[in-house]
Amino acid sequence: MYLQKMFSCSQLLARPNNLQTFKRAASQGKNPFSSPFLTLHAVRQWSNVPFFTVPLARAHGKSFAHRSDLRQAKRILVKLGSAVVTRGDECGLALGRLASIVEQVAMLQNQGREMMIVTSGAVAFGKQRLRHEILLSQSVRQALHSGQNQLKDMSLPVLEARACAAAGQSGLMALYEAMFTQYSTCTAQILVTNLDFHDDQKRRNLNSTLHELLRMNIVPIINTNDAVVPPPEPNSDLQGVISIKDNDSLAARLAVEMRADLLIALSDVEGLYDSPPGSDDAKLLDTFYPGDQHSITYGTKSRVGIGGMEAKVKAALWALQGGTSVVIANGTHPKVTGHVITDIVEGKKVGTFFSEVKPAGPTVEQQTEMARSAGRTLASLEPEQRSEIICALADLLTERKDEILSANKKDMEHAVSTGRLSPAMLKRLSLSSSKLNSLSIGLRQIAVSSQDSVGRVLRRTRVANNLELEQITVPIGVLLVIFESRPDCLPQVSALAIASGNALLLKGGKEAANTNRILHELAQEALSIHGVKDAIQLVSTREEVEDLCRLEKMIDLIIPRGSSQLVRDIQRAAKGIPVLGHSEGICHVYVDHEASVDKAIKIIRDSKCDYPAACNAMETLLVHRELLRTPLFDQIIDMLRTEHVKIHAGPKFASYLTFSPSEVKSLRTEYGDLECCIEVVDSMTEAVDHIHKYGSSHTDVIVTENEDTAEQFLQQLDSACVFWNASSRFADGYRFGLGAEVGISTARIHARGPVGLDGLLTTKWVLRGEGHTAADFSEQGSMTYLHENLPVAQVLPGRRTTS
Repeated sequence: MYLQKMFSCSQLLARPNNLQTFKRAASQGKNPFSSPFLTLHAVRQWSNVPFFTVPLARAHGKSFAHRSDLRQAKRILVKLGSAVVTRGDECGLALGRLASIVEQVAMLQNQGREMMIVTSGAVAFGKQRLRHEILLSQSVRQALHSGQNQLKDMSLPVLEARACAAAGQSGLMALYEAMFTQYSTCTAQILVTNLDFHDDQKRRNLNSTLHELLRMNIVPIINTNDAVVPPPEPNSDLQGVISIKDNDSLAARLAVEMRADLLIALSDVEGLYDSPPGSDDAKLLDTFYPGDQHSITYGTKSRVGIGGMEAKVKAALWALQGGTSVVIANGTHPKVTGHVITDIVEGKKVGTFFSEVKPAGPTVEQQTEMARSAGRTLASLEPEQRSEIICALADLLTERKDEILSANKKDMEHAVSTGRLSPAMLKRLSLSSSKLNSLSIGLRQIAVSSQDSVGRVLRRTRVANNLELEQITVPIGVLLVIFESRPDCLPQVSALAIASGNALLLKGGKEAANTNRILHELAQEALSIHGVKDAIQLVSTREEVEDLCRLEKMIDLIIPRGSSQLVRDIQRAAKGIPVLGHSEGICHVYVDHEASVDKAIKIIRDSKCDYPAACNAMETLLVHRELLRTPLFDQIIDMLRTEHVKIHAGPKFASYLTFSPSEVKSLRTEYGDLECCIEVVDSMTEAVDHIHKYGSSHTDVIVTENEDTAEQFLQQLDSACVFWNASSRFADGYRFGLGAEVGISTARIHARGPVGLDGLLTTKWVLRGEGHTAADFSEQGSMTYLHENLPVAQVLPGRRTTS
């Protein structure tokens, strides 16, 4: 049913471009038809396909050390296991899955990479065809007489695998050809057996054929010739050479012989586990190193195919030794199949990556486990002990300021020399003695507030006699804080994590690497006072932010500190982990027609000009229509011009002007610089409507002397922070008296506004009884509910107080 007409060699050579290519090959002493196992399928003029070139980054001979290096892979072999290609009933192909894989391979091919496929599936495809033929050959009378239900249960003879392979191979290749045709990609089929690799001439022919196909931008599709292949012989490996027992070993052998940069082996498991998948303690290994085999317990083989995970690991290690990087991943998962191959090539954490270079320090997964374990100990400390740790860190910031500033100077010099950071980002990166002193003061405020944090009783209820319920505050667990160009964030967030008893994983920008390193060392030094050094970890490995966001089983909350683009990227990537933060800071100041001139000028100047790059800086100025052409409005414009603020006119404001400033492109813009939009509104209500439509629910201000108008504004506006006659710059944890903040949240659940210590706590319910059961309160039971509210008393770690 899937068979299409195959082009013969003469038809292929009839195309002028192809003929020239083959003549050129012949003149160079090459013969692309030298292998008896080659059949070409030409469905387009390959020379006309546009693609951009991926430069060959290295000479072959050594595998890539890190996942991120996989982006440089030029020659890639994709191995499709039987479980990937076949349906769950093992009879027929998984067409949707196969189509998505073909799409990814074609896309990489058209980027200028050299793609090869080792595929299974001929047996399954042939089994489907032969079963269909057998059913059709049954007597129509017998089929009608048996009835529909019995027809479904009609017994079929056991089909011999070689016969199925013979019947299915041509159909499988025709299917690949039809799919690749949709992407203007030409394919070629090559069938091999283990014996072909023992014949030097055949090996040379195969090698020559494959190289010629790759040179012509054709995707070779290789399979073992299962119609004639002999049974696999265990322990038949030649010295230093892997024998071809299955498609895993075939893929490894071809990858090394063809000097492939990367071998992607797709199966029906996520990758390599330290114990059989599905067992309680099984953990997926992100990276596997030679010599780690002793730590692995293998499970049963796949439902189809003749190999298993042990065979895959053996083949992968052999390929790795030969200089080819290997990733084993799941090619059957419906949520990832459509991008699993491209994700691997982009260096994302997918499957298990085989590497010969073992990192000196722990992996990020190990760091997270260390942090969680130490974090539990941290949470069990007395409040005074956690406060002591924070005070020690505050002291270290001033005592060791010379080391900190020296490290920061290196980061600043490097950032300036590369020219990659904007002036605003450079300002955030810079530290000074005054900044460190302010940090130290803020940390001491946190130390004081930590006395009443973990274990605080929020509610007490007498459910029934001798049955009391308490709701108490507890740490969230493991926090991941990702921050850019702001090393002062590290001690602030560390102090808040310590005060709230949370474990902390920190990922800072590489532009602040030196400063972050010394600050983290100081944090761990302070934690060592009470033996919880590992509760705060700095991720210094080459982890991508997106990969960190996928650790949903290890991280409980992500807090991004950086640009709106960073926040949006993290919110998009962290599908299984809550993200606390805001993607934009579009803050408004509304000047009412009853505003004070002096207050309006001061508030607008401070909101816009004090720190334009801050998320709480004013981006849009709303002016009541009655203020136009008044001295107050003129003074506002003059002040903004004096401060070199570029003005963009909103649509209504522009309509009042003969010669207006540049009209704003969008009323929902965060400038982050000395720029702002001015728009006109007819009333306070219209100002509220405008903010609800174009704002980001961050911080919004009203300037007015009318208390009733102000109160309506404060009540009606749904933003995290709403101010009356005060600068938007007050939206800050330190200025609120929180000591510091991990960020400002515009979410409507958990925490909102500047998030300090309380925002890093959650609650749990503690019920104390004396053998109570739910049956005691049934109609036939002897007890009744009281549900009496009790006075709140503090519950601290390790002891209980009573009222």
